[in-house]
Amino acid sequence: MGAFLEALYFIVPVSIAYAAPLIFVAIGGVFSEKSGVINIGLEGLMVMGAFVGIVFNLTFADQLGGSTIWFSLLAAMVVSGIFSLLHAVASISFRADQTISGVAINMLGVAIALFAVKLIYDKGQTDYVSEQFIRFDIPVLSDIPFIGPMFFSDVYSTSILAIAVAILAWFVIYKTPFGLRLRAVGEHPMAADTMGVKVNRMRYIAVVLSGMLAGIGGAAYAQSISYEFSHSTINGQGFMALAAMIFGKWHPLGAMGAALFFGLAQSLKIVGGSIDFIDQVPTVYLDILPYVLTILALAGFIGKASAPKAIGQPYIKGKR
Repeated sequence: MGAFLEALYFIVPVSIAYAAPLIFVAIGGVFSEKSGVINIGLEGLMVMGAFVGIVFNLTFADQLGGSTIWFSLLAAMVVSGIFSLLHAVASISFRADQTISGVAINMLGVAIALFAVKLIYDKGQTDYVSEQFIRFDIPVLSDIPFIGPMFFSDVYSTSILAIAVAILAWFVIYKTPFGLRLRAVGEHPMAADTMGVKVNRMRYIAVVLSGMLAGIGGAAYAQSISYEFSHSTINGQGFMALAAMIFGKWHPLGAMGAALFFGLAQSLKIVGGSIDFIDQVPTVYLDILPYVLTILALAGFIGKASAPKAIGQPYIKGKR
């Protein structure tokens, strides 16, 4: 029993740390798809956030000191929000295929980021950042027997922020007039339009929100886990977040729970070698585990979820 508890005390904080960026990105996906706009471009938006976060960190660390990491999150949020406008314009205004537009965002995000890194640093990756999100123990709570060492020790600020964002997103979507309008344009846009809701405006806001949150997720991952940016910094995490959103049935708290599950899968390849009953598993299986679970979730192996009824459908005023 003692060895099992020690394993839990070791693996749970790491799992939450890996889940935090996924929570941000998955919640962003919830906002976009609740409005009726498919956004599989979360990976590209997350890449852009990671790139901007690291470059901003390296550029302004001397001037901003310990607050650099937070300003980097803000910079990533703004740039990824602007970048998501490409998807919004293509899929909402031009009524292009939303899936193809999302794929284009994924390809474009990686291409722009890697080209800019080569241009700025004359090499394939950035330097490591000196200002990083570091783990800390939450006073008093970390002293609680059993749950203290598991949930309140060695935590990142980004983990606390991600959980707060998920709860806030639930409140906004289900308890506010804005959330009601958001859900209305995703379920029945014509009825919403009849009631005076600006359908395309709401969808623009939702897509930009998804870009902003994906940017925060990318910067959080880069500054708390990888500490640099290269072609492999964001390597499928955006798609894991997309799977978490679907697995969580387009609900903010469900997406958070699913992200924690995928965070656990990611953390096993990091901490597995230090845990007695996992260190016997070949490393390659732990490496592919998060991606296998992502495929299973997206394929509907876990259970069928009902997407918003108008998802993927461009809205043309006056046409049914």
